Amino acid sequence: MRMLFQPRWLVWGAAWLVGLILGGCSSSSTSDAVPPVADYPPNILFVIMDDVGIDQMRAFGYGGATAPSLPNIDAVAAAGVRFRNTWSMPECSPGRSAMFLGRFPLRTNIYAAIGTYDLANAQVSSDEMTTPKLLKQANYESAMFGKFHLAGPDNNQDGNNTPIQLGWDYFHGWIRGGPASLDTTAGGVAPTGTYACGFVPGPGAGACYFADSTCSPIVGTSAAGDVPGKQCLMQGGIFKPASTCQSPPPAGLNFTKANGYYVSPLVIASPAGVETPANTDPRNRGYRTTLETDAAIQWIKSRSPARPWMATVSYSAAHTPYQQAPGNLVQGLPGDDLSCTEFSQQRVLSDKMTEAIDHEFGRLLVQTGLASRKADGSLDYDPKARNTVIVIVGDNGTFANAVKAPFDISRAKATAYQTGVWVPLIVAGRGVAAPNRDVAHMTNMVDVFRLFGELAGIDVVAAVPRTIDAAPLLPYLTRVDQPSIRSVNFTQGGYNQQANGVRNGACVVKTVIAGSTVASICTQSVFDKGPCEDNAGVWWGPGYTDAAVITTGHPQNVGYRSCWEVNQSEYKAGVPLTPIAPEITMAVRNDQYKLVRNTIQTYFPATDTGGPVTADEFYEINQNVPIPKIDKADLDLMPSRSSWSAAVTGAYNGLKSQLETILASQPACPGDGNIDNRVDATDVSLWTRISQAWGLSSVFDFNFDGRTDSADLAIIQKNTGKCPPSSAIY
Repeated sequence: MRMLFQPRWLVWGAAWLVGLILGGCSSSSTSDAVPPVADYPPNILFVIMDDVGIDQMRAFGYGGATAPSLPNIDAVAAAGVRFRNTWSMPECSPGRSAMFLGRFPLRTNIYAAIGTYDLANAQVSSDEMTTPKLLKQANYESAMFGKFHLAGPDNNQDGNNTPIQLGWDYFHGWIRGGPASLDTTAGGVAPTGTYACGFVPGPGAGACYFADSTCSPIVGTSAAGDVPGKQCLMQGGIFKPASTCQSPPPAGLNFTKANGYYVSPLVIASPAGVETPANTDPRNRGYRTTLETDAAIQWIKSRSPARPWMATVSYSAAHTPYQQAPGNLVQGLPGDDLSCTEFSQQRVLSDKMTEAIDHEFGRLLVQTGLASRKADGSLDYDPKARNTVIVIVGDNGTFANAVKAPFDISRAKATAYQTGVWVPLIVAGRGVAAPNRDVAHMTNMVDVFRLFGELAGIDVVAAVPRTIDAAPLLPYLTRVDQPSIRSVNFTQGGYNQQANGVRNGACVVKTVIAGSTVASICTQSVFDKGPCEDNAGVWWGPGYTDAAVITTGHPQNVGYRSCWEVNQSEYKAGVPLTPIAPEITMAVRNDQYKLVRNTIQTYFPATDTGGPVTADEFYEINQNVPIPKIDKADLDLMPSRSSWSAAVTGAYNGLKSQLETILASQPACPGDGNIDNRVDATDVSLWTRISQAWGLSSVFDFNFDGRTDSADLAIIQKNTGKCPPSSAIY
């Protein structure tokens, strides 16, 4: 693999690995001697928080006026290293693929959150070297609990078995991305749209029915502040208000319908097979954060001490749809009087969901013996006491309606701006020199992939048969004075490939700015009506029903194919045009400046046409606490370009050149389905098997029509030979 730029870490070579394995590494700048680590490789506990950016984290100096209370995560952060200059990708799937592949989206074709209609080409291929496959080289066993969102089940021949095909030994969780929409019927006890949070609100008593036809009365609000309807939902039941238990149960109760975080379609997979319990199954009925934690605890406690393990606890929270967490998991009252769909109240709900993550994370540590409780109830975590490294991350920036000041709510998740990609990264465990410190150097979520291999003693570059973008992370843990390794950082988002060039429909999302000002933005990042509405949006795509949608030239069964068409109809109706989110967004930065390049659909009234327009923005940034210098619109330096100094001009030209170099570092190689950098007989053989046994969307669908057929074989035959070399950069 050829490096485009000289990595800063090469000045001191691989001595860090020898030191780690033989007894640790310390620096003259710290008085805390690193304990022996002869029992390495360590177990790895990897915790992913969904849509929790650095703006939420008091441990990093942010969190605004009302940061979520995270005492357990804070305790681990205080016992480890806080990487406070970490970038992920703008959305869930590209961020997660970066973690588990060490590769940027331009190499994986995963640019956005994977949706129902995205082809297999936009999902993680089973031929990739994933983290669990990498760790198998060091005899690790791996499991994942919670949200998957890397591949499948739609348009993928492996379906719900994709975690096993990608190397995990065990999976217990949810293959698709976000939880289902809220069931506003609360299990069939009221018409659609009645209950905004999926349960019957208020303190009134009633009967709680269960799928096995049993029933329990609930008469009042619990000590934790949960109203009866929510108590019933938490137990997996359906609440009939102002009613007493009867046998048989009343007609109309619907135990098959998913309901946000409390009823979800579970997948349990192992090499022995795949189980998909029905929504009536008790294992599917309960608060997702708790269910994810329970499954992880059970697996970790069953591991043999003779073999190292990696457990990924991939929490679904605080992803939309927003939902009230159980009262016993949050600080103060749970907020059952808040509306889950009113965007002005969603920041509080997000706080509570994040606090629930922290509570359950602490419970996981205690119940698996990785920590204990002090007399005052606080977490007693000693990283030297167990041979387990804990890694905590956010998968991307915070969703707009939950963003904390002074971060920019209008430039949040799904954008390449700081609020969209700047995420927490915490690492703690034996071998960490001088715990309770910050690392300000640039790091990227792809680097986490390399860290896992480093902890296992694996030469990651040698072990991965294709280009990776991951820089070393372990030197920062073992050396307090480690210089910056990355000279640049990169992030990228866009849209995933769908059959025959089809795109997601248009969704107009509303957010609150400056307390009460309502702003809207049109996006095609959500793939259907339900997810659009879960994100406080109005759906303009196929099947829209909202009266706010302008119907000029667009019957309800058709919908709007693009956001610029939304603007076209708005213009012709004489209403203000809705701002459009970037459809392609990317950024590159150095230690001082940041270049953002956005491609945005634009409507041109003069010609009554629309199309993409690409433009650069340029910012000076930093990580100051509590008010960082972030990339807000009024700080864009491009409008003043004519008056730039030579230094600023040089910085811009340098970053522009590096961005172009990165984008060119993955030349096209049509026909290379197994990504071995060759188009050869192996690709023909694999195409033959997939086309005959499956025939639908696969990584061998080179013309992106949703089929694996003779047209794809022709592309293999036409391009037989060695692919152009790719290159990495950090």
